[in-house]
Amino acid sequence: MILLSPLQKALATLHLALDQPKDEFIRDAVILRFEYSYELAWKLLRRYLAEDVGAETLAPLSRKDLFRLAADKRLIVSPLPWFDYHHARNITSHTYDEAVAEQVYQVAVAFYDDAMALLAELERRNGTD
Repeated sequence: MILLSPLQKALATLHLALDQPKDEFIRDAVILRFEYSYELAWKLLRRYLAEDVGAETLAPLSRKDLFRLAADKRLIVSPLPWFDYHHARNITSHTYDEAVAEQVYQVAVAFYDDAMALLAELERRNGTD
């Protein structure tokens, strides 16, 4: 059984920020909460897949391959948005640029629904829904 409460809590904080009227401070809060929520989501995904297919099977896989495998295992619908989430996470250190910050904010909005779907599927498979 995989401990899902850290991702549940992280996504709850992201949701709280997304529910606020958007200004530059809320945008920055959303970006920060996206960062740690994304990190938890992909690490839980990797942990689940390691238990499912074995750590030695996962070891040589790139992050993109991991997302493809997750889609094959029906943990996520498609790997393509997750490629975008990863890219957005990698550029968060450049959010001092207004255009980049806005781009990452929009990605975070999309990420929330996909991360909630992943969490729901992990809960279902974990028997904790």
